[in-house]
Amino acid sequence: MAQSPEKVGKYKILKEIGKGATATVYLAESPHYPQPVALKHIRFGEKSRDEARWNRRLIKLLKAEKAVSKRLDHAHIIKIFEAVIEREEAYVVMEYFPGESLERYCSFENLLPVHRTIGIVFKCCMALDYAYRQGIVHRDIKPANILVDDQDNVKITDFGLALNVSKKSETDSTFIMGVGSPAYMSPEQIKNYPLNQKTDLFSLGVVLFHMLSGRLPFRAKNPAQLIYKIINADAPSVSQLNPDVPEQMDMVIRKALEKDLYSRYKNGAEFAKDLSAVRYKIVDDKFVPPDTKRFSILRKLSFFTEFDDPELWEVLRLSAWRKVEANTTLMRQGDSDQRFGLVLQGGVELSVDGRHLTELGAGEPFGEIAYLDEIDRKQAHTVVSTCEMTYIEFKPSAMALATEECLEQFRKRLITVVARRLAEAGKQLSQGGGAARRGSGFASGFELNLVDD
Repeated sequence: MAQSPEKVGKYKILKEIGKGATATVYLAESPHYPQPVALKHIRFGEKSRDEARWNRRLIKLLKAEKAVSKRLDHAHIIKIFEAVIEREEAYVVMEYFPGESLERYCSFENLLPVHRTIGIVFKCCMALDYAYRQGIVHRDIKPANILVDDQDNVKITDFGLALNVSKKSETDSTFIMGVGSPAYMSPEQIKNYPLNQKTDLFSLGVVLFHMLSGRLPFRAKNPAQLIYKIINADAPSVSQLNPDVPEQMDMVIRKALEKDLYSRYKNGAEFAKDLSAVRYKIVDDKFVPPDTKRFSILRKLSFFTEFDDPELWEVLRLSAWRKVEANTTLMRQGDSDQRFGLVLQGGVELSVDGRHLTELGAGEPFGEIAYLDEIDRKQAHTVVSTCEMTYIEFKPSAMALATEECLEQFRKRLITVVARRLAEAGKQLSQGGGAARRGSGFASGFELNLVDD
């Protein structure tokens, strides 16, 4: 592990406070400023072709950050004091802000109360509004570039990718340069169209959605699908993903994430005004932290192995937890009832026409056939608890509010369960059958062709 240098330029290094792929950030003392400063230090690597190209890119970003810093002086934007670019190294000196990035508050177990999230994003709106009035578009708004302390003071950082909209020769985009964050990019940024302040407002809308729901509005298994969704798909309703979010917020996020530039917020102040209207209606003392104990119980079940954390938190919001005594009827054969459940503790008996079929234990779903059946939609079995038991129940009305990603996981798991049970039932039925035919060979398949007479 390399030791921290004692000095960088005229700055005395106190300690390392952060490290990334290309830069190390130190807490440093300045001979000119009474308060400690943050110093982002970059050493340029060996002069291979790839590294030389990357170094040129870094220098370009640093020059952009240096140019932008002279034009921005706002309470919610990190102040840059100096940027020095030399042959072997470069460093940027900025105000030290003892906060952490919003990344921490984008997972469901760490979500902030809704009123605090609104307050943080409100300040970001005003900072971006100010930046654009100075002719600056950030172009890389994401949780990692927004810092917040325990008093909800906010600082937007990393203006290295910023676009000077008054400089007509600026044509490159973060996407073309291979930097930036596709999950937070606006449709016009992905398409490499000319950008204005509305691209930052779209990205901030994605950040707001992420902080309120614990998941991104556009999710995909590969970059091509992600790009398609950002350009074409609508985001889910955030109030359905998090019941603490008022429905009025859905309209705000919908406007921030508009594909059509003319329908999106025209500036940060307009975005902030609508956030204030939602914030005014929220009672602060209603916040209840998420139930991480129940999350942990579900995470240990094999049924949910393939569910990502955002889907598993969604499962908690969609389900009702039930506890019943022994010999309680949970479902009746033939009922038009598409509920299904999953045993958490204890067990259930499945029967058909009053005759015992099988018993299911912890981690096993029941009632799934009625849920998957899109024609009859009737329960195939009578389900009765064999002892005092706990299970989770899913109703069709709740499942209708689930995101497509969550529904896809349920379908895959339930269809797999049904297929395995059918295979097992077939195996048991075969035990009472006679000897099977013996084939004379194994068909490899052949093609029939029509022949003209």
